[in-house]
Amino acid sequence: MGVDADWWRGAVIYQIYPRSFQDSTGDGIGDLKGITRRLDHIASLGADAIWISPFFTSPMKDFGYDVSDYCDVDPMFGTLSDFDALVARAQELGLKVMIDLVLSHTSDQHPWFKESRRDRSNPRADWYVWAEPKGDGTPPNNWLSIFGGSAWQWDSRREQYYLHNFLTSQPDLNFHHEPVQEALLDVVRFWLERGVNGFRLDTINFYFADRYLRDNPPLPKELRNDSIAPGVNPYNHQLHLFDKNQPENIEFLRKFRAVLEPYGAAAVGEVGDAQRGLEIMAEYTSGGDKVQMCYPFEMLQPTRLTAALLEETFARMNAVAPDAWPCWAYSNHDTVRHITRWNLPEAAARSYTVLLMCLRGSLCLYQGEELGLPEADIDFEELRDPYGIEFWPEFKGRDGCRTPMTWVTDNSNGGFSEGTPWLPVKAPHLNRAVSAQDADQTSMLNHYRRALAFRRAHEVLRTGTLSGLRAEGDVATFVRGGEETIFCAFNLGAEQAHVGLPEGTWAAIGGELGATAAIGGEVTLGPWGYCLMRKV
Repeated sequence: MGVDADWWRGAVIYQIYPRSFQDSTGDGIGDLKGITRRLDHIASLGADAIWISPFFTSPMKDFGYDVSDYCDVDPMFGTLSDFDALVARAQELGLKVMIDLVLSHTSDQHPWFKESRRDRSNPRADWYVWAEPKGDGTPPNNWLSIFGGSAWQWDSRREQYYLHNFLTSQPDLNFHHEPVQEALLDVVRFWLERGVNGFRLDTINFYFADRYLRDNPPLPKELRNDSIAPGVNPYNHQLHLFDKNQPENIEFLRKFRAVLEPYGAAAVGEVGDAQRGLEIMAEYTSGGDKVQMCYPFEMLQPTRLTAALLEETFARMNAVAPDAWPCWAYSNHDTVRHITRWNLPEAAARSYTVLLMCLRGSLCLYQGEELGLPEADIDFEELRDPYGIEFWPEFKGRDGCRTPMTWVTDNSNGGFSEGTPWLPVKAPHLNRAVSAQDADQTSMLNHYRRALAFRRAHEVLRTGTLSGLRAEGDVATFVRGGEETIFCAFNLGAEQAHVGLPEGTWAAIGGELGATAAIGGEVTLGPWGYCLMRKV
């Protein structure tokens, strides 16, 4: 049987944050063996693939997003043999395996950087973005780090600044230097040969910086979109024209895709840009010769996804990228969990789950989302995230969404670890553990299982068209079209609403999800209600 090169289209991808999924050793930190042990849970959910956040060798200043060896497993997570066993078990369960590649930067402990910073004439002298200071000794331009302060760090050995878009311990690679690209593509080949089915590409639009290091212009206050740390980070005061989103990235992505093709592998790129995310997605996924999917931030914002915002998002996307393929998500390891972020009651959370399953694109679910976990309330003394420590108390960081997965209720650590967890397990999460929900057919967990099964049962929801999306008050309606036609109506508000069906004959579906049936040509949707109808 040949490789299904389109397996990713419409797939549901379950994100695993390995530190917090399952600990198999008792050291309080999740690991690869723990993931393997719990793969049955993900398979029972009905997901198509897993995405594992970084597990590579790292000093863990940014919890694995600072890589010091791309081709090995950090001992805290296990070994390459453990990874091979994980892949084998995933294959048995019919799950594809995607891993998180952080290509834009490394750790300052990576051998490449240690050599590069030694002097200006070593073989890797040009592997990172180095620049001369201005005449007064200040940084070469006004670029800012996402984690606060200047994006430039002085290095006394070379008497130059190096670029770091994130922590000072995360120097940016110089993608203008061809050997850097080749070394990173070799990393991709290494993991493909180990059976990986694809990659999530961290900060895909940060690979290249402007070769002339021009200053970013200011961004007017009314245009700022502070999606992660509202109001506290001056990074959002600039229009990031030159420190990311460079046109040279397109050709590198073509090279990257050429490496994937023989393996039938797929990639989803994280587009970190508040102003041009959809436009960049259009550039990176068009033509069938770059990445297959991009991971925009439109549904990861602090503002709740209303019917009007949904209409606006798809209208923008259709205007700039009608053929682009998004990978939608409500929650991930960098954002406040959407149950808390949008202040959703249980009925609303269920409605948003079904909405996600009905959207055109692929989908990402973040571990614990299927349990309806809220954001954990983390005290300052419990923080581990450098971002949260830097901007406390206005921004509490990302630890609240990274606390351990809860598997059982009759254990103070939720069955995650027999030791002391690296982040605390909070009581509201224990009450929603897998064991508390597994056999309860009314639980959020089983609602997710039914929602994923519904999407899988209707191919049109995975690969069909989406048309006619419009908002009337709190109600969003649209049609999915393909081998069958499905009309979807969602009341994303707390008041009753009335919706007329399109012309034609329609039969109710999705009853197992609690979808409302129509009477005649109209349906009455209660608060957070939804209607799913198939054209007959």
